[in-house]
Amino acid sequence: MTKTKQGLQLLLAGAMLGGVLAGCSSADNDNGGATGGAENEAASTVSKEGFPIVSEPLTLTMMAPDVGIQSWDKMPVFEEMEELTGIHMEFQNAPKDGFETKKNLVFASGTYPDVFYAAGLTPAEQMNYGGQGILLPLEDLIENYAPNVKAILDENPDIKKSITAPDGHIYALPVIEFNQPWYRNPLWYNGEFLEALGVEQLPQTTEELYDYLKRVKEEDPNGNGQADEIPLSSASPGNSLRDIRTWLLGAFGIYEEEIYVDDDGQVHYTPMEEGYKDYLTYLNRLWEDELLDQESFSQTAEQREAKARNNQLGLYSAWTAFQMMGEEPNTDDPMFLPVTGEGVDEPAIAKNKGINTGAYAISSTNPSPEASMRWVDYIYSIEGATMFNKGPEGVLWQYTDEDTYEKEYLPVPDGGDREEYRSKITPNYGIPAPTINLAEIDNGLLGEVDDWIKNETKTKLLDRGARIPFPVLFLTPEEQAEVTQMTSDLNTYVRQMEAKFVTGAEPLSNWDSYLNTIKKMGGERMAEIYQAAYDRWLAS
Repeated sequence: MTKTKQGLQLLLAGAMLGGVLAGCSSADNDNGGATGGAENEAASTVSKEGFPIVSEPLTLTMMAPDVGIQSWDKMPVFEEMEELTGIHMEFQNAPKDGFETKKNLVFASGTYPDVFYAAGLTPAEQMNYGGQGILLPLEDLIENYAPNVKAILDENPDIKKSITAPDGHIYALPVIEFNQPWYRNPLWYNGEFLEALGVEQLPQTTEELYDYLKRVKEEDPNGNGQADEIPLSSASPGNSLRDIRTWLLGAFGIYEEEIYVDDDGQVHYTPMEEGYKDYLTYLNRLWEDELLDQESFSQTAEQREAKARNNQLGLYSAWTAFQMMGEEPNTDDPMFLPVTGEGVDEPAIAKNKGINTGAYAISSTNPSPEASMRWVDYIYSIEGATMFNKGPEGVLWQYTDEDTYEKEYLPVPDGGDREEYRSKITPNYGIPAPTINLAEIDNGLLGEVDDWIKNETKTKLLDRGARIPFPVLFLTPEEQAEVTQMTSDLNTYVRQMEAKFVTGAEPLSNWDSYLNTIKKMGGERMAEIYQAAYDRWLAS
């Protein structure tokens, strides 16, 4: 077991979240923290520093979305945490796909787990269940039992604003990603196709992109003598073209698919924007010319991946291209360079907000909120974040220099895929788990490919003005109720019409009729509500 290091605050001092977001919201709960200003009996058995956390073994219940790869009670990370802290976790998990349903049932049942982990609690849920007293306010616990979290919030006041409801309480801890700038998985070009077509400079405009995609379709760049190439492919059934929408919306001056704020502080509801119409027009052109995968609205990610591994795709979204292609890490497939459409000087490039709220909460029936806070606080240290990200030391990695956090990879125990094995030893796999993502976690592990990806991200996105589309913030209870009432119907209608406009089932000549429907359903009101919330955030 690695030693616990000090000085996190100094390490965080330079890690400001540049422009990350803020909060303002609601609920009336004046408990002032879990203990109402007084230590309860359990607190007397909880140490404020050092390990173990408790003087006597403690069992707590945890509810989380289970990715179903390994039972959490057999994961080495939790075994290591129990040895370190003296706290045993009993899991009340639900499969990831059904987690939201179970979460709602649990909140309605009156019987709660002690902690919610990776629960994705929305601002509305935090306000609602915090206001009802089901979720404990955390600020006093943070002050007294969470030195790592306290240091982060002290050094990054925007994060603190983003997780603080307007009643002044913090009801859940966030995921913090200091060094992950992607808003969504980037698009990647098939490098073999670029070479076969003699492309030396990536497309910089929508017209150049169109011409390239057309060449992919017509010139057999995979060299198999068949017209089986698919120039651009998407896979997000139920949410239409989400995996490529962000990157192509930017060509028409739009930062985000729903709500964004422009450089002048004006909030926009994207589905009503002229730039969104231009985006639909362009996608319809790609569809009509069969440059956009005709199965984009129906296929799964696995079906698209099969096409990638058959070397059919020219441009697609993925965490990395080589993973999608089933290859060893390489630098053969360049990241998409955001293009500009007609009349747009610079592409709008969305940057990761750097924070996901609602990742960890403590219920009012928890027998030891103090121990629960100390337990999760370790995950916001470099050592704890490293363990939950990479697994315990000695399994997939080991320190080469603990003072500088330098590490090296160890061979995968069963000789299989490293990521697949990682999913068996830590819960932080495809869920919004509470943690902090710092550069120190990867010290010594970033090889040539990782450095190349970092440079691609810097030169193509960050250096070209990538910014956060809209801050993380709370709405008032009245605003939230109104938005909730409008959102479901609006989102359903917008996504249905996007598919119809793109595929030509609905001609774009009917745009005005579509726009009138959006207005009647509350599109303009959505912009007004978020404008008011944004203005409050600026004032705070």
